[in-house]
Amino acid sequence: MSEPWTVTITGGGVAAACCKHLLREQGAAVHGTADARLPVPAIMLSDPARSLLRECLAKPALFENNARITRRFVAWGGHEPVCLPHGAVMLGAGDLDFASPDAGPAPRAADFTIRTSRPAPDEPLLRFGERMGETVPVRLLMPEDADACWIESVEDGWLFMIPSAGQGGWLLAVGAPCAVLLEQSRHLAARVRIEARQAARFDTAPRMLAAMAGGGWLACGSSAMAFDPICGDGTALAVRQAILACAVALACREGEDAGALLGHYEAMMTAAMRRHLRHCCEFYGSGGTGPWWCLQQQALADGFAACTARLEREPPPRFALEGFRLVRRELAA
Repeated sequence: MSEPWTVTITGGGVAAACCKHLLREQGAAVHGTADARLPVPAIMLSDPARSLLRECLAKPALFENNARITRRFVAWGGHEPVCLPHGAVMLGAGDLDFASPDAGPAPRAADFTIRTSRPAPDEPLLRFGERMGETVPVRLLMPEDADACWIESVEDGWLFMIPSAGQGGWLLAVGAPCAVLLEQSRHLAARVRIEARQAARFDTAPRMLAAMAGGGWLACGSSAMAFDPICGDGTALAVRQAILACAVALACREGEDAGALLGHYEAMMTAAMRRHLRHCCEFYGSGGTGPWWCLQQQALADGFAACTARLEREPPPRFALEGFRLVRRELAA
């Protein structure tokens, strides 16, 4: 009988829940403690992201009864709104609070550690811009917006509205406070009314830990790497990170070169950030021409160049992901 395989997961959230399930499927004993997840008022989860999460957690009916978003209105770069089909579900506070790893330390030293906990204040962080976001509950003034989300660029930032239950919704503002950006709005200002004076503020700039892996550990989840919400890919990112993190841990267990595997993980995360920054450049490059927009474009271009330089120092990828496992590229199908 083979020796028990023990993995410690520090932290909670989507990435931790996915890691826990995938590792147990591979026979690992999972231990750890979970941080309290930062409260999120509402999230719009795209159909592809929901499918990925369902597959990763083996929950085919996950969010089956949640309210759906079927349309997206885009008013960008001063143009009139364009209506596009959109497939997504609305998640409320607590919908992503999945079961956390078992409490308590492992009975012996863990073979591998996956960190989804918030980083220590002194851990170096690579930031690609400085953008704060603000979100407030709103009342929808147009009944037809009950199944539609809106995004609008204005002079000093952009606004994003998603509906919730009844005539309620949430408004996200990036660049300046909600009230300020609504005053600049040509479209959303007539469709919503702010329902609370106190707004929740949070960091929206793309960022990642300078070191995402080391001897016997790697970092995973939104605390390790976060995307700008303009791309709406945060939950899917956490799931994809978890899949790769578990594949790395399993390959280490099976005797592959740990150094090469951890280097592969960091390179793949850097490549994911570079792709994200390229997409962000397209959005921020067409959103506006004022000083705020130009500042964001320059920060994103600098970040893209930094990620490119970092990848150029890495060897070519030696592994490929097949399903939930890593294989050497020469053996990949």
